[in-house]
Amino acid sequence: MSLFRLDASIRGEQSISRAVADTAETAWTRTHPSGLITRRDLVASPVPTGTWISAVTAGFVPPEQRTEEQAKAVALAATYVDELVAADAYLLAVPLYNWGVSQHVKSWIDVLLTDPRLAPGQESPVRGRPAALIVTRGGGYGPGTPKEGWDHATPYYRRIFGDQLGLDLHVSEVELTLAEVTPAMEPLREQARRNLDAGHASAGKHGELLAQHALGLAA
Repeated sequence: MSLFRLDASIRGEQSISRAVADTAETAWTRTHPSGLITRRDLVASPVPTGTWISAVTAGFVPPEQRTEEQAKAVALAATYVDELVAADAYLLAVPLYNWGVSQHVKSWIDVLLTDPRLAPGQESPVRGRPAALIVTRGGGYGPGTPKEGWDHATPYYRRIFGDQLGLDLHVSEVELTLAEVTPAMEPLREQARRNLDAGHASAGKHGELLAQHALGLAA
């Protein structure tokens, strides 16, 4: 059994999304202690600048006429999709930055979608496989909050991973992750801790669910 894990937080060891994803991974590993885990860290290995443009333009010329940059971009897109196709389940730890999608994740998705296997109208090769989506937000965006409706990332993540790729999504959301390091958010720290505890609990359940679901798909 194999798990594909995606990380995109820029906060390193202080990252909440990475910590919550660790909880889900631990739950997965309990069921698959010898399972393969493929890791794609988009901060440690960001998508090279210009890759998307080269991959898109490569689609308009015969392979033998592609530039070196186009050939490299097509090969990288294929590598990204190969990683997804080879996995039985997915752990996607993605943050909200400036009310939108992380640039690292958006670049990766843009390149992914240039591969013919994920082209519009094609049946997704990963459709129906289980995925734990972990979304972290520094502030609060729930109903009645000043920033209600400002989260433009989570709907996008659901659309791409759930609707476009066809993954069976199980979502864990953690808000107020910056409360502990932001003086103005001190009154929210207790709520932030409760949110974090709930996020870890949810991720643990989803990690176990991924393992059981993947076993069912492989049976």
